[in-house]
Amino acid sequence: MGFWGKLKRPFLCLAPMEDVTDTVFRQIVASVARPDVFFTEFTSTDGMCSPGFEKVAQRLKYCEVERPIVAQIWGKEPERFRLAAKMIADMGFDGIDINFGCPERSIVKQGACGAMIGDKDRVGEIIAAVREGVGKLPMSVKTRIGNKQIATEDWIGFLLEQNLAAITVHGRTVAQMSMVTADWGEIKKVVGLRDDYMKRNLPVADASGSFHIPRVETLVIGNGDVRNYAEGMEKVGKYGVDGVMIGRGIFENIAAFSPEDRVLDINEKIDILKRHLKLWEETWGDTKNFAIMKKFVKMYVNGFEGASQIREVLMKSRTAREMVDIIRHNGNRD
Repeated sequence: MGFWGKLKRPFLCLAPMEDVTDTVFRQIVASVARPDVFFTEFTSTDGMCSPGFEKVAQRLKYCEVERPIVAQIWGKEPERFRLAAKMIADMGFDGIDINFGCPERSIVKQGACGAMIGDKDRVGEIIAAVREGVGKLPMSVKTRIGNKQIATEDWIGFLLEQNLAAITVHGRTVAQMSMVTADWGEIKKVVGLRDDYMKRNLPVADASGSFHIPRVETLVIGNGDVRNYAEGMEKVGKYGVDGVMIGRGIFENIAAFSPEDRVLDINEKIDILKRHLKLWEETWGDTKNFAIMKKFVKMYVNGFEGASQIREVLMKSRTAREMVDIIRHNGNRD
């Protein structure tokens, strides 16, 4: 179980999000209202095993304030999963997570992530390969309740047999993407499947009186349409999950993980944006496309008269320093 077994339940996780949850953003979130677990952006095993690893490695950069930190990977080939898992273990991560749920069409067309739902032979090979490469590091999976159709019992039932430390279940199928409300009834069904599975696999004494080693109690993490701490705790109470993952909700309120239902005022958000820009510059310099940073602007610059006009100007910035100068020129807001 590793660190997963030491977490106080219920717990909250920040979802892995492409071009969002890099080390810079995770550090900013940690400074405002930290979750219990951080995940990296999802990282290609092909990229990790290629000559272009140096660029890919940006996704795997982290610092101590982000612990516990889990590296999420995706791909198709078991051997590359094994090699990537060994690299991640050597990098000192607290856990490794396999993405079997991303619905992005370009990824699914490659036969990866969400396309693997139901492909038990290939998924079994990948899990075995990761387990071989990662050693004692705890392994988890993030997935959905089906591909084109809901297949919770069959698919999640299979994953529960893999002795995983945790399974994050997004309450939609791959085909549904984010176009419908997440089905937390199916997530609750996963909790029931896990509980039934554990009852059937209690340790029993053999002929010599020794007990077999019990199966790991796989933690169930619910994901989908959760915006903040309060909603997360409501889901825990209603659906019985061990933890909750928040993704897009962080864009509505960077203090989403605060138990105090904290709402930041305009000046606080602007100050955090300036810290974010400073850390971006210190961490990435000109090694990363600054356009990625621009997707955070609306998160911070909102809720006051003229905000849209300022955002429009900020979006024309070409560097972090230029954006800071624009903010300084416009001053703080009341």
